[in-house]
Amino acid sequence: MNDYLKLQGILKMFGETCVLDNIDLEIREGELVTLLGPSGCGKSTLLRCIAGLSELDGGRILLENKDLANLPPRKREVGMVFQSYALFPNLTVSQNIEYGMKMRGLSKAARRSRCEELLALVDLEEKRDVYPQSLSGGQQQRVALARSLAVQPKVLLLDEPLSALDAKIRKNLRAEIRDIQKRFNMTTLFVTHDQEEALILSDRICIMNGGRIVQDGTPEGLYTAPRTEFVARFMGSYNVLTRPEVMALFRGIDSGMDSFAIRPEAVTLLHDGAGQQEAAAGAQLVNGMIKSVSVLGNIIRCTVEAEGIRLTVDLLNDGRWLRVGEGDKVTLALNPSELLHLEREGA
Repeated sequence: MNDYLKLQGILKMFGETCVLDNIDLEIREGELVTLLGPSGCGKSTLLRCIAGLSELDGGRILLENKDLANLPPRKREVGMVFQSYALFPNLTVSQNIEYGMKMRGLSKAARRSRCEELLALVDLEEKRDVYPQSLSGGQQQRVALARSLAVQPKVLLLDEPLSALDAKIRKNLRAEIRDIQKRFNMTTLFVTHDQEEALILSDRICIMNGGRIVQDGTPEGLYTAPRTEFVARFMGSYNVLTRPEVMALFRGIDSGMDSFAIRPEAVTLLHDGAGQQEAAAGAQLVNGMIKSVSVLGNIIRCTVEAEGIRLTVDLLNDGRWLRVGEGDKVTLALNPSELLHLEREGA
């Protein structure tokens, strides 16, 4: 499948500060790619550059090999949904959805027909004549999504569209967004700082830091094989270890690498008969003490101190760990094959 949207050497400066530093990215038609990273890393700025809302200081944006650099936003065939909804408060739901079509000269009948299709798509037929301030946050974001789809864009840009919503609505709406994206085979660039959101929604994730894409890949690939300490820490609660710490925990391991990581679910905890079946053959055993216990839904997260090193251990909340508590003496089973070598930042 050919690349549909290409970003080549994207450079953006705010005064003396470089906020986008030579970004290269290729997105295939129908792909949902997430830009994931901390606040201020350049994610939203990159979307605004693609939409034409912010000028580039260098590089090219190609859509179907057509350079968008000199085109105004309305001619880029790009739809954008903002975190703040950006609805017109003086227009009804239907009028908001029809606005872009009206600006493009579509007939009233064509606008009305397309609007009704989209109202059904986002389940807001009963709200067509109300104003945005009468809607919940989730409903307003559905209107914003419908308005962006109304003009039939070739690329859909979603700038943290769920971050202002509560957890239950956010979960439901992200499933709806993914369903709509697949139904229309819509090439989509999604911005978030939420790792869970990125892992669930994406075909591919690009992790950004300091104005650069530091690693990209499939959700599974990024989670299981982070290349650097930043990616390991950002993608999950990885235990990042120095070389001396690894040598203290894993007997017989001496590597020239300076930084390592092991996933919290890859550390097996043995306590009061539990955990024996999960301990891999060849795992090394080390004694420790539980410093804290947190219940995170179906996961119990423990902080265990062993050899003076604190490790995060994730346990499945299946009833076996009800007696685990702070101060308990436990044994950790550490499998050397689960240990990842991390590259130096910027290497």
